[in-house]
Amino acid sequence: MIFGEKKKGFFGRLQERISDVITRRPKVDEAMLDELEEILITSDIGMETSMRIIERLRSDIREQRISEAGDVEAQIARIVAQLVDKGERLKMPGAYPLIVLMIGVNGGGKTTTIAKLAKMYIAQGRSVLLAAADTFRAAAADQLAVWGQRVGVDVIRGAEGGDPSSVIFDAIRAAKARGIDVLICDTAGRLQNKRNLMNELEKMGKVIAREYPEAARENLLVLDATTGKNAVSQAKEFGTVADVTGLVVTKLDGTAKGGVAVTVSDEFDLPIKFIGVGEKPEDLAPFDPAAFAESILENSDKK
Repeated sequence: MIFGEKKKGFFGRLQERISDVITRRPKVDEAMLDELEEILITSDIGMETSMRIIERLRSDIREQRISEAGDVEAQIARIVAQLVDKGERLKMPGAYPLIVLMIGVNGGGKTTTIAKLAKMYIAQGRSVLLAAADTFRAAAADQLAVWGQRVGVDVIRGAEGGDPSSVIFDAIRAAKARGIDVLICDTAGRLQNKRNLMNELEKMGKVIAREYPEAARENLLVLDATTGKNAVSQAKEFGTVADVTGLVVTKLDGTAKGGVAVTVSDEFDLPIKFIGVGEKPEDLAPFDPAAFAESILENSDKK
């Protein structure tokens, strides 16, 4: 996982704030729990998820007879890690051909994430094709084409303002003809409350199901950690039409607001597939709940 030596972003900031409470309140009591709950909520973890974490913590303190403040910090990390651990669903499908539909609002890191995924699969020896199905945003296809050249994959595109689903249709035909392992599809990223955008996503899903029913599927929602609680509404709206199967959380390198990833994963029961903390290809990595917990605990063990 990509924590530790790099900027610790949300995970490191959360640990620091929790550690501060532990230092100031060495006694394990309700006052400590109340302050910890406030920290979780203000880290954009959300009211319901924060309350769930504290209730589990309260139960663990009682059942395990936790009396040391330092042990409270470790237990919080374990509880949060358990919330986001979705088991085998954390992994991408191992079956091919695979179609990955990338969804999310503009500016969230969707295009760069597509390039990083493409490079990841190429490194695994898989053939990759990109589909520029964001036909509504000026130069969107050009931007994807630039990334395609950088990572060495072709891009199927259509006319600007054209039918996005027709691009998906053409890309599927090309993928079949070339024996492509992984087809990654960009989609429009206008604000999630635009009904026409949602209709287009629903239509694209139907085209994929009709034209390539044998292909494995992933619909990944790209969330910008800096958007805070707005990411919850994005997950809700996109999830109504796209059957989201996993999350990619980007821009965790410079924000204390990344707790929304925990909220979305918990409230919508979605696995965090990847975490992005930078622009380099290696700054996108599969999410690892164990490393997540370790990143929260890494300084507490040195006190």
